[in-house]
Amino acid sequence: MKFSQRVQAVSPFLAMEFGKRAAALEAAGHPVIKLNIGEPDFGAPPAVLARLEAHTRTTRFTYTDAPGLPALRAAIAGFYRSAHGIDIDPQRVIVTSGASAALLLVTAALVDPGDAVIVGDPSYPCNRHFLASFGAEVTLVPTDASTRFQLDLAAVQAHWTPRTRGLLIATPSNPTGTSVAPQELAAICSWARQQQAWRIIDEIYLDLGDRDAQGRAPPSVLAHDPDAVVISSFSKYFGMTGWRLGWCVVPSEMVPVMERLAQNYYICPPTPAQYAALECFTPESIAVCEQRRAEFFARRTLVLQGLAQAGLAVPVAPDGAFYVYFSVAGTGLDSMRFCERMLEEHHVALTPGHDFGHASAATHVRLSFAASREELAEGLQRLDRFVRQLQTEAQAR
Repeated sequence: MKFSQRVQAVSPFLAMEFGKRAAALEAAGHPVIKLNIGEPDFGAPPAVLARLEAHTRTTRFTYTDAPGLPALRAAIAGFYRSAHGIDIDPQRVIVTSGASAALLLVTAALVDPGDAVIVGDPSYPCNRHFLASFGAEVTLVPTDASTRFQLDLAAVQAHWTPRTRGLLIATPSNPTGTSVAPQELAAICSWARQQQAWRIIDEIYLDLGDRDAQGRAPPSVLAHDPDAVVISSFSKYFGMTGWRLGWCVVPSEMVPVMERLAQNYYICPPTPAQYAALECFTPESIAVCEQRRAEFFARRTLVLQGLAQAGLAVPVAPDGAFYVYFSVAGTGLDSMRFCERMLEEHHVALTPGHDFGHASAATHVRLSFAASREELAEGLQRLDRFVRQLQTEAQAR
């Protein structure tokens, strides 16, 4: 059987591959600490679970409108108003089968073969694979600690070509947990808009970002670029990873295009998940999510302290999401071998930088602190032992 060139161009998703290896070790009886996957251990807020349970007893789950339940679209728009002070027409909100489906639709709507698209390196691998699958020529722009592993205006301008049609920025970022400063993001979007280019901004982790001195959430890009395309999800802030529910906010002229694509690609988002997700936006559920955000902050502090104790440098401290991107440059191993040995010998699953690009791939590793404090503490102890083991091996050579 001959497979398409599109498939052959998609590399394995290493976070999931290491997850498979971890599962095999668990099946063999080894206790594995899983710090490789960005999956909050809390699950959905209690009211969401209760709503789902109630509906499964009383409701026949038919297809919804392709862009999602009107009530859910309105609730999401209301969340932008209450959390970020932005008024959005609910019609511009498209509910999708996870943020991945949102990116699928957006990419199908905007990308033609041969279009050049700018993406930062490191970045979430599936984003560039979606773009490339629709024929985009993805320009991976190297970033480093000096720009918090994020694109800035100078980098975008330096890599712009006459064929550049758009850019994709995730802020806060996976794998680094770092954000683009709001004023820098505004400058990037303003310049791209002047070039008549589209801007896709992945805000999946936005509501897990650090609050300012007044306790306010980080601003959405829509506050200064209302025509940007925003990708978001119920998976991270709301803890609903397996529910496969996300959304995007698109310009009004793009709404019928997105609806037509959704109708043909997957008909509609999961109906039970949509009804249950209506409970996400109640004061009670938001309070639960805010408590969990505070817990992630505490876990971040624990992880940063543990990595420092092990002598593993974190070039840029995260300010959002639940990831730390640390350097293994001083261990004598590249990131892939570091993660392989860490899993094989000490049963801690991490993700090598090779998943996220090329610029810092060999020297950096992503750690997810979406696991419990107890698991994190044990995983950090095992990391410390492994680093000391490597030092002993180096001295013996």
